[in-house]
Amino acid sequence: MLRLTREVRFSVDRDWAGHIDFARPITNSWGGWPSAVGLVPYLRLRATVAGEPDPLTGYLCNIRELDELIRRFAIPHAAAELERCGWRLSAERLLQAVWRAVAERTPPPARLVRLELLTTPFVRYAIEREAPAMVELTQQFEFSAAHRLHCPQLSDEQNLTLFGKCNNPQGHGHNYLVDVTVVGEPDAKTGAVLPLPRFEQIVKQRVIDVFDHQHLNADAPQFRALNPTVENIAQVMHGLLEGAFAPARLRAVRVYETPKTWAEYREEVTGDR
Repeated sequence: MLRLTREVRFSVDRDWAGHIDFARPITNSWGGWPSAVGLVPYLRLRATVAGEPDPLTGYLCNIRELDELIRRFAIPHAAAELERCGWRLSAERLLQAVWRAVAERTPPPARLVRLELLTTPFVRYAIEREAPAMVELTQQFEFSAAHRLHCPQLSDEQNLTLFGKCNNPQGHGHNYLVDVTVVGEPDAKTGAVLPLPRFEQIVKQRVIDVFDHQHLNADAPQFRALNPTVENIAQVMHGLLEGAFAPARLRAVRVYETPKTWAEYREEVTGDR
């Protein structure tokens, strides 16, 4: 089974709600469509389809058809919901409304299996076909720390060969990025999976305050006997956060050591792909 994802970027001026002019030339589709006139949300919507590619064209789905689907059905729904509810509309409810508008309109033979809404560069929401009543919430955090990659069971020569400069006895630093993903059914009253201030406070207390501006080997008890690789950091953080978000549950913790290197520790879910 193959998956294809297309991202559509758009800003919806509330004055356009209900009467978006689809015949208007798209003058800046890369930057966003429709373009904002006033101070309005800039949103990114990622549609993921799954299936088998056409043996002749190699296409799973023509991305122009995905663009048309999002622009003709998702954007008007977003505009209408924003006009109706204003800034108090939860992203979870907006995403659920968009899902209902587009889920069964995917160009065959592909099937829409995931829809992801990015409301800021640091917060995103997602719905999966297998559980459309549930919404994933992901927020990104940042901390700075030093570490040294070293295994006491190995000789100095072996450590240097294995870890290279990362075995520097004084350690070295990183600006780590951490994506924390929780999943749950939006609250009937607030529409939120988890209030963002509570989400942020939990991660701050349990992870950021613990590791920020620390030398992980020397200052963090979790790594006194555990090599602080990015893999181990992700697993340790998952353990520190697990069970803290009820009624939502922790889905995944992803740690970026650099923009090119990251590790993710993810809950095992039967049938999860």
